[in-house]
Amino acid sequence: MTQSDYSNTDKIMMGERSPLEKTFDQGFRWLTLGFAISIGLILISIAVIIAVGAFPAIKQFNFSFFTNSNWNPVTDEYGVIAVIYGTIVSSLISLIIAIPLGVGAAVFLSEDFIPEQIRTVLVFLVELLAAIPSVVYGLWGIFVLIPITTVFGTWLNQNFGWFPLFSSPPAGPGMLPAGIVLSIMILPIIIAISRDSLASLPPDLRQASLGLGATRWETIFRVLIPAAISGIMGGVMLALGRAMGETMAATMIIGNSNRLSISILDPANTIASLIANQFAEASGLQISALMYAGLVLMLLTLIVNILAEYIVNQVKAKYE
Repeated sequence: MTQSDYSNTDKIMMGERSPLEKTFDQGFRWLTLGFAISIGLILISIAVIIAVGAFPAIKQFNFSFFTNSNWNPVTDEYGVIAVIYGTIVSSLISLIIAIPLGVGAAVFLSEDFIPEQIRTVLVFLVELLAAIPSVVYGLWGIFVLIPITTVFGTWLNQNFGWFPLFSSPPAGPGMLPAGIVLSIMILPIIIAISRDSLASLPPDLRQASLGLGATRWETIFRVLIPAAISGIMGGVMLALGRAMGETMAATMIIGNSNRLSISILDPANTIASLIANQFAEASGLQISALMYAGLVLMLLTLIVNILAEYIVNQVKAKYE
């Protein structure tokens, strides 16, 4: 080898890169930066377009839009307090059911409780839940879930009717069956992201905890889950976004009633279902009111994400 060959080899071993490679790196950096900025621009453009479309309704109703439960296209009287309540409560019902089931299933699938072959099959079945169309969940809810929740709801009303959430007899479609269906639909999201968060933790955490005398369950609940809480909360927030924005299944099961009722056994409505049901035939001020409702849904999602980020930071600070 010549002296120049040795010099080139030394440069490669020392990590020096050619001008072409540096150019490609710089180009890739600017390309990814452009992608990141484009995501923000898309979000801003969506918000601006919806806000512009909602401006006539904002000007007409102002904040009374949030205090009125009437939705009457004939008299051009619109309010979203009932559908806001339906959106929030149905989503909360789904989270109350799905979070313990999802995190528990994620722990079961990420730890060595069962052989690898069986675990692979279970993971496939969980992923299969995400592939089922919303309309199929809606049909299952109509023919299977609603008869079951009607019987269960009757029992709740007879024994706990003094409690406002169970103060009315079930009418078939309602908030409770919608919340249960939504919980099943968001389970794959919580399980998949929580499982990945737990599986990506360093093995040293488990070994150190067990080495200090902790039991397996103490290691899971006091070490692994707190260490993966940011990923788990991220999955929960994605699931909540899916629950708040779900249209077809909720429309088929929730009853599509714009009457404000605290009871979860009564028919209700969500913002997404309201928009899906009426936008195709809407005209005039009704279109603007539906855009206003869509803007409210975006704001609700933003508020939920801010609260979730705050909760995650508080939990992380506690364990750090």
